[in-house]
Amino acid sequence: MNIISIQNNIGLPKYKQIILSIEKAIEEEKLVKGDRLPSVNKVCLAFSLSRDTVLLGYDELKKRGIIYAIPGKGYYVKSVEITIKQKIFLLFDELNSFKEDIYNSFLQHIGKNVQVDIFFHHFNAQVFQKLINDSNGNYTKYIIMPTNLNNVASFIKNLPVGEVIILDQTNPDLKIYPAIYQNHQKDIVEGLIKGKARLSKYKKLILIFPGFREPLGMKIGFEDFCTEHHFEYEIITEFTNREITLGDLYIIPNDRDLVLVIEDARNKNLKLGVDFGIISYNETPLKKIVASGITTISTHFEMMGKILADMVVKGSKEQIENKSSLIIRNSL
Repeated sequence: MNIISIQNNIGLPKYKQIILSIEKAIEEEKLVKGDRLPSVNKVCLAFSLSRDTVLLGYDELKKRGIIYAIPGKGYYVKSVEITIKQKIFLLFDELNSFKEDIYNSFLQHIGKNVQVDIFFHHFNAQVFQKLINDSNGNYTKYIIMPTNLNNVASFIKNLPVGEVIILDQTNPDLKIYPAIYQNHQKDIVEGLIKGKARLSKYKKLILIFPGFREPLGMKIGFEDFCTEHHFEYEIITEFTNREITLGDLYIIPNDRDLVLVIEDARNKNLKLGVDFGIISYNETPLKKIVASGITTISTHFEMMGKILADMVVKGSKEQIENKSSLIIRNSL
């Protein structure tokens, strides 16, 4: 038991003394990769500790990836990289330029001695559930982008509630978890109100809404705005087999549809911002220059990554709405 040292009345919780003892033993090479740790029962008996205290220390080391457990056999050293203080599970829906901005900003602001493992569920509920189940107990924080998948709360509920942060989209079933999110219904309404004077020159507002990946709040907000402000509108699931009519304004969440609309306009020699209009979703550098500039409704993805990092560092329990804005360019 010379690996672990416990002292009374030093102002340091005993589970943390267990952690520090094992870290020191690894640093001094008294423990190497593959070595077995003293059993929970032995530590309890040696220092008159409760099982919960010992398990708390061992579980913290397990979440950081320093030790692992073999059921019925005990705990073993998995890694001698003791400088890692946080091990974070980051679950995105898919990889695109917006998620890359969030991820890079998060890494920039999270600080040192943090390991971030990134995964993607690709809007597949079974993949989502498996990744959640496989990760449980192996991380100090779980950052999860649930998108619009059904029953995600039932998948997440087995994770430690104090270690989960919801990213980008949330819903009433996830209200117990801290979050940094977009309010898509509010964002589209406020964006269209800001651009209302320019919208008035168009005959019809058309939202291309496939409904597979896109947040439902976007569709609801669009309908609310058009109804309240008396705009003729239409919601379609795809642009294929459709022709642009003079006076149309397309609101396009998906960049694949954006390309199709611009290509069709070029084939018909229609001038963007004059014969028809476009509002795209999610700001990218290319939209500043494509077709002399594409108007966007977009949240600030770099800020989302920074706020997320701050929440992890400070242990924040808030639900924070990330700001969105309408960026007006030639396409409107």
